Amino acid sequence: MVSLMAAKGKEEFYSGGKMNKVRLGKSEIVSVQNAFGALPIQRDDFETAGKILIRAYEGGMSFFDTARAYSNSEEKIGIALSHVRDKIHIATKTGAKTPDEMKEHLETSLKNLKTDYVDIYQFHCANQCYRPGDGTGMYETMEDFKRQGMVRHIGITAHKIGVAEEAVKSGLYETLQFPFSYLSGEREIALVNLCREHDVGFIAMKGLAGGLITNSLAAYTFMTQYDNVLPIWGIQHMSELEEWLSYMEDSPSLTSEIRAFIEEDKKSFGTDFCRGCGYCMPCPQDIMINQCARMSQMIRRSPSNNWLGEFWQNEFQKINKCTGCGACMKKCPYGLNIPTLLKKNYEDYQNILSGKVKV
Repeated sequence: MVSLMAAKGKEEFYSGGKMNKVRLGKSEIVSVQNAFGALPIQRDDFETAGKILIRAYEGGMSFFDTARAYSNSEEKIGIALSHVRDKIHIATKTGAKTPDEMKEHLETSLKNLKTDYVDIYQFHCANQCYRPGDGTGMYETMEDFKRQGMVRHIGITAHKIGVAEEAVKSGLYETLQFPFSYLSGEREIALVNLCREHDVGFIAMKGLAGGLITNSLAAYTFMTQYDNVLPIWGIQHMSELEEWLSYMEDSPSLTSEIRAFIEEDKKSFGTDFCRGCGYCMPCPQDIMINQCARMSQMIRRSPSNNWLGEFWQNEFQKINKCTGCGACMKKCPYGLNIPTLLKKNYEDYQNILSGKVKV
């Protein structure tokens, strides 16, 4: 991540105030507007993850989001933070498809987290708005968990905005987790406002748009416009954590300079771009869609040599095997024409390799 402050000086961007606090709707959970996304720590060893989690807590973070699907992420949180369980909020998720599977997931999550309750239990990447009486038994099982005290608040995460809107309007969910960043469009902003109207807490995932946003200051200050949005930043390295913690005491404000930067950055993307979520995968032709379909952006936003080696050249050759079957498009939560995006990125990549285009 890079900083606007390096070029212009810290005083132009800082308000000198404490970081905002966010109330997550009817749940009444309150957190500083700076929360920990624990997906990336599954790639750390236990010792490294533990140091990062403890430093996050000591630095002022009190909201930690994980999921049963994040391999050993829950276990790492349990080992590192069980001694301060009463001082933090933990949200986890289940991707279960049946009530019995959901019970197994929750039992495993509680064991891993070394706790007897989770603050928010979320349906993970839900493709529908579960309701009482819909025949699945899923929402009724959530209610049962809540009655037993194992779950304090019921939430839902989604990538399809129609599902998210329905969930908010249903009145059944206390929190919604949805992708939100300064690259989001008007419908996503309307969703944030809808959550405020219905007193549903909004947890913002993918605040860096899957790695496409590389300026943490711009990403963070954009969020401060919305007093009901809690961003969870995916953190793997101590250096990343320290960058987010640096905004705790002397919180930066969204200045005219940062607004101008954001507007220019948004223009460079347009609306038809891959966020790298990976829900289109796996590809029948083994194409790494979630990277290849956005290579034109990634190669210009991070050291290009990382993307020009033999490994990625071989991966790009797989695009030639695309049959246009459309399986990826059916699963894309953003409705993208993925085969077309792959072809565009393939052409750009080949032009960069040949030297026709400089990056």
